[in-house]
Amino acid sequence: MKENIIRTKSFNFSVKIVKLYKSIVAEKKEFVLSRQLIRSGTSIGAMVRESEQAESRADFIHKLSIALKEANETDYWLDLLKESDYISDLEYNEVKEDIGEILKLLTKIFKTSKSQ
Repeated sequence: MKENIIRTKSFNFSVKIVKLYKSIVAEKKEFVLSRQLIRSGTSIGAMVRESEQAESRADFIHKLSIALKEANETDYWLDLLKESDYISDLEYNEVKEDIGEILKLLTKIFKTSKSQ
């Protein structure tokens, strides 16, 4: 069976986000922005998983569109946390590349699915 790249990347990203969240809460005692990050960052993988069991093509596209929106939101929270000095350049760079790849993959899958 062929590996589902977006499934793997979104799950691994969720693990990184959980670890980053734990670090922000423990070290910086920041609870509001970090909560937004963990919610949107882990939602991406959850929606990708839900799309695997979609009831129709339209349902599949809808679930992926939600995953794409969550990925965009996560990208925003990462930028905000970095610019407000809640996460270091190193922490930021470790997840920024990942979210960029996920955004590209989801965009391509979404556009391809809509055009068929």
